[in-house]
Amino acid sequence: MMPKTLTIKGVSRREDEVKVAGRNSLGSYYRQLSVVPMAIAAVIAIPSPLQQTQVQKQERLAIAPSQQFDRPPAPKAFSVPSKFQNQIVYEVKLKEKVIALTLDDGPWPETTLQMLGILKQNDVKATFFWTGQAVKQHPQLAQRVVADGHAIGNHTMHHWYHHMGRNIAAREIDDTAALIYQTTGVKTSLFRPPGGFLKNGLAGYAKQQKYAVVMWSVSSADTDRNAQPQAYVNNVLKGAKPGAIVLMHDGGGDRSKSVKALPLIIAGLKQQGYRFVTVPELLEMQQPQK
Repeated sequence: MMPKTLTIKGVSRREDEVKVAGRNSLGSYYRQLSVVPMAIAAVIAIPSPLQQTQVQKQERLAIAPSQQFDRPPAPKAFSVPSKFQNQIVYEVKLKEKVIALTLDDGPWPETTLQMLGILKQNDVKATFFWTGQAVKQHPQLAQRVVADGHAIGNHTMHHWYHHMGRNIAAREIDDTAALIYQTTGVKTSLFRPPGGFLKNGLAGYAKQQKYAVVMWSVSSADTDRNAQPQAYVNNVLKGAKPGAIVLMHDGGGDRSKSVKALPLIIAGLKQQGYRFVTVPELLEMQQPQK
């Protein structure tokens, strides 16, 4: 399902390309455009609640406990401090120049492997927010990400944007959590809502389950297919500040430009004096925003 394209002052942009600079930025963005989530949902080809439930039941049956991989998963947990449970986090206010790089919508063939190589070469640990469908399709790639020492977050099963009831929201998150654990041995308390939507039922359920809802303060805008990699680099380097959370993508489509931008972003941030940390490490460093 492709997200709706919005035209803002002559520039076409996907909804999940919006830079979220603070707690109220996404809401302000939609108020300015007079766009409501239900209007967006009417344009996107959205399955009915009954169809959604049927899809989820079929996919739960397809998650077979007997699946065998090259090596058994090693149990690992990415927990969050109690002060961040039930919280929405955009950044952590710090004086130390640390920054968290996050990668959404994988694991993805080729792109994720290429990014893992770049991260390893530069001794950088990132946080990957996975969709359940991608994990199910590429289980060994998911294991590789964990084996390389990166942190993992839940990004729902289907990456749906529209409003959904509690039962469907629960399945989107819980089924993904179960699949991640079954595939990699990882339990995570990090959740990121697809597209950054906070009012469609997903974030509310995640908070009830004591997840930290991890947004971002700096977007590379790497879902803009018309932009060149240097534009992604410039977006990050200009927006970087201590305690920032950077949004990029390793999956969900052709991310070859993101692969080209990644080493330049890492080099530029290091030149500015930044040290890379995972989101769990970042959350350990400061109190949540008030």
